[in-house]
Amino acid sequence: MGESLLAGRRYADGLEYVSRALRVASEIGELWFVSRPHQLRGQLWLHAHGPDDAAAEASLRQGVAVAREQGAKWWELRAATSLARLWFERDRRSAARALLAPVYEWFTEGFDMPDLQRAKALLDALG
Repeated sequence: MGESLLAGRRYADGLEYVSRALRVASEIGELWFVSRPHQLRGQLWLHAHGPDDAAAEASLRQGVAVAREQGAKWWELRAATSLARLWFERDRRSAARALLAPVYEWFTEGFDMPDLQRAKALLDALG
């Protein structure tokens, strides 16, 4: 649902939905998926408030941190790609590469998957 709201440019609704999802997950103790809502919240903030928004970066960082803590490499890849893209736009290329490269290099298969292709394209752009 959050992705649909992002695609539909309904950023305020998306932020409300993601906040509710995180709150419910915390209340019931189902935290296995919370990296994705943090990442979505960051993307929604970016679209709503622009690339210099501190809350967007904080949400993306939280998505990476949660995924790492859980050992959820696929979620970590998605969150790291989003954060690295933000840093790329802010001309923080070395930080973006340092974040994304080790996560990407962890994978040994599935390189035809869109998430890995996006990460690879960003790494290529980072040089």
